[in-house]
Amino acid sequence: MTDAPSLPAAARRRRPAEGLRALGGVALLVALICALPMVAVVVAALSGGTETISHLAATVLGRYTATTLWLVLLVSAGTFALGVGAAWLVTMTRFPGVRVFEIALVLPLAFPAYVLAYAYTHVLDHPGIVQTVLRDVTGWGPRDYWFPEIRSTGGAAAMLILVLYPYVYLLARAAFLQQSATTFLAARALGASAWSAFFKISLPLARPAIAAGVLLAVMETIADFGTVAYFGVQTFATGIYTSWFSLADRAGAAQLALCLLSFALLLAMLERAQRGGAKYHDPSRRQQRMEPAQLTGLRALLAAGLCGVPVLLGAVLPVVILFSMGLGSEQDLLSPRYLGFIRNSLTLASVAAVCTVGAAITLGFFQRLSPGRLSHGAGYVARLGYAVPGGVIAVGLLVPFAAFDNALDAVMRARFDVSTGLLITGSIWLLVAAYMVRFLAAALGAYEGGQALVPSNMDAAARSLGQTPTGTLRRVHLPILAPSLLTALLIVFVDVMKELPATLIMRPFNYDTLAVQAYRLASDERLEGAAVPSLVIVAIGLLPVILICRQVGRSRHR
Repeated sequence: MTDAPSLPAAARRRRPAEGLRALGGVALLVALICALPMVAVVVAALSGGTETISHLAATVLGRYTATTLWLVLLVSAGTFALGVGAAWLVTMTRFPGVRVFEIALVLPLAFPAYVLAYAYTHVLDHPGIVQTVLRDVTGWGPRDYWFPEIRSTGGAAAMLILVLYPYVYLLARAAFLQQSATTFLAARALGASAWSAFFKISLPLARPAIAAGVLLAVMETIADFGTVAYFGVQTFATGIYTSWFSLADRAGAAQLALCLLSFALLLAMLERAQRGGAKYHDPSRRQQRMEPAQLTGLRALLAAGLCGVPVLLGAVLPVVILFSMGLGSEQDLLSPRYLGFIRNSLTLASVAAVCTVGAAITLGFFQRLSPGRLSHGAGYVARLGYAVPGGVIAVGLLVPFAAFDNALDAVMRARFDVSTGLLITGSIWLLVAAYMVRFLAAALGAYEGGQALVPSNMDAAARSLGQTPTGTLRRVHLPILAPSLLTALLIVFVDVMKELPATLIMRPFNYDTLAVQAYRLASDERLEGAAVPSLVIVAIGLLPVILICRQVGRSRHR
């Protein structure tokens, strides 16, 4: 009789341990799925033999490398100039319309770069309205004048700069807001001009945040496929797709993917190091708030123009062009075919968002309950997927699962005379796994930002009341984290709607999305038709951007 009360107590002690082990098992499974594409790419590349890589080196590897690096340099310089310049103007100066611009400068983030490519090609290409009017006015023939070629490396860089500079703008603006005015005013008091104080004081202090923003833009650049493919720019991303589909060279695609993966992981390490340096921007250490300078006359007009150009070119003008193109097309959004595209896109985006945020919750909560090398290692591996382009993830997942499907089908045919077909590679679940690997870092960032607001004593109180880890998560954390989880869901949802390379490579047969339909129509030079699905993608992409704009607006009043 005396031992009876000890049994429930022992059971209660086992429940948290069992719950933690189950949570850790799921977290490690998620990390394993995230690591699988990278491991598979390495194995497939090494098993391809030296003949394949020798052939690539003698033919296309040099061109892919040079073009990719040139594109990276152009986008780095462009996003730095636009992002830092706009952030400094809206933070440190006041001019007519500044409150509108500090929010509107975020809007181009809702646009995929390939959508801008379709819009500007329609206007600036040889048969477009700009060159047509130029020829009509001057009477020139096609060979009588020079006009910048939109379908070029420079044109692709311009499209990417216009949609990626908000990464630099948001981080630079936050860094400038957190800076103390003391050092800047001291430099001015010692005779430095405003420009000199900016370059010698403010810019170096914001360097970690700016570098992190530029590196994010660079990672998106090397992952881009739709823009460079449409413009005919030969980068690693287009080379992987060409090797996989056009040439049926799986080993060549894997070795190109390994080259791109190495570069992406190097960027990921640089971004992580810069993010660590950015922790020095602590608002609590600010001694004196920087008072914005009031601009008048020509300076105010110039500042408004500099802030207005990226908004005009990156958001306003593309919407006007796409809308006018869509009106002249024969695409019907209410037709059964288009409703199927929308349904497929929404299904993939919804399922991927729920799975990705669920994985982020598992990893984040496991790190909180069991901090250590295992949990932090799992979180680090899960974050690497953001630096891995969609084409690399697609190749890394298709190689092992295609081998598994083929082996299983061979066994079933030999023993039971039954064909199992493509059980995994022919389903949407492998595509959902690719989305999870690609966008898990974004969901983790949103989740951990909210989790930092949950005091650790809440966990202790829940445990003292007999709650298991699962119960603590369900009854304590999730209600508090609801806004952060909603943000994470929206971000992943819209990123999946815009994603193109992995969808093109991995989608099941006859399972097209809005992004695939837009790419197919644009590839057939049916740009008016491509405008319709592109507008739908942009409209959905505005959802998380509106949330970001609200945060930017609130930060102004802090």
